Amino acid sequence: MEKEEIELLKSDILRREIEDNIERNPTDIALDKRLVHPREVASQVKYLQRARKKLPSYYAARAILPSLAFEQSSSEECAAHKCFSGELAVDMTCGLGVDTLHLARHFKRVVAIERNPILADITRYNLALMGAHNVEVVVGESEEFVATLDRADLIYADPDRRGAEGRKMVCLEDCSPNIAALLPMLKEKTERICVKLSPMFDTTEALRAFGEGASVEVVSLGGECKEVVADWQRGRTHRTIKATALGVGCFEAEACIPTPPQGEFGDGSGYRYLIVPDVALRKAGLVGHWCEKVGIAHHGSYGFSATEPEGTILGRAYEIEAIAPYRPKELKRLISKKIELIRHGFPLPSATICKALGVKEGAGERWAFAEIDHSLWAIRLK
Repeated sequence: MEKEEIELLKSDILRREIEDNIERNPTDIALDKRLVHPREVASQVKYLQRARKKLPSYYAARAILPSLAFEQSSSEECAAHKCFSGELAVDMTCGLGVDTLHLARHFKRVVAIERNPILADITRYNLALMGAHNVEVVVGESEEFVATLDRADLIYADPDRRGAEGRKMVCLEDCSPNIAALLPMLKEKTERICVKLSPMFDTTEALRAFGEGASVEVVSLGGECKEVVADWQRGRTHRTIKATALGVGCFEAEACIPTPPQGEFGDGSGYRYLIVPDVALRKAGLVGHWCEKVGIAHHGSYGFSATEPEGTILGRAYEIEAIAPYRPKELKRLISKKIELIRHGFPLPSATICKALGVKEGAGERWAFAEIDHSLWAIRLK
């Protein structure tokens, strides 16, 4: 977006046209010659409609939503999950300001740094619309700002993970700002550091990178891994790894404790239920610890139980209809032409399984595939 377009989007006439057309199809809006600015209205309505669930505060305020910043922003539900409070928080990577907004609700003052002056202008405007008047949006490089910082209660960062040609980066050293290089200085400036990492970032590596006083949380929403968050706090004497399925529950364990040993699976005939652990548990490497805690058996990447699991399940439980060794020639006689396929920790990709079984993936019989004790199994679920 250019500065002129931003000023247009702030104007009363355009805000009125957006409000009057908020429920319409954006394609129809773009073709509506009765509107003064149909293209701009269509674009904003498109992203505001998508923001209803992801960014409800932005939708309610009819905030300005640049397409790229919207796509890259956290959801408000994930942002609100970060529970910090104090006098001053510094957000090194402001962007559209979703995390900034929720920090502003728990800190007396927030300073947010954004290097793109146009995006900074949009974010100032949006935050004011949403009543976050305790935020100062600063245009500049976050590394330079933090170097001049005296003290803050929290320093937060969600580094830019886009590399050359839009390629997604995972390593801290490849992201901007380079948090790995800045960590020694950051630890001198604050009592607590919170960094949102790539969902692909390894939790063990995160603990190593942030050192003593670090804990890591994997956050999922709707069965999808959304965030891996490293949280360093001065004086913390124990390190933990936590898996959180938003709206469902969480599980936490001390870091570096060996995974409990798996028992004998046999032919699996003693089990009636298969539990597919939530992606946050799998990503955090806590499946075995969680299974032991809730009293179910752990084999491969799944939980198994002779009785229906009770209480909150961080995952999905399915009743087992049959368990058989993964022998495609024999399974072909038992399996339908279309299956819903579940595979975690299985060495063969879905396409290879479907080809070997002569089936297509889609709505149909539900089958899970597992590697247990170096053997491959196919599990039909009710």
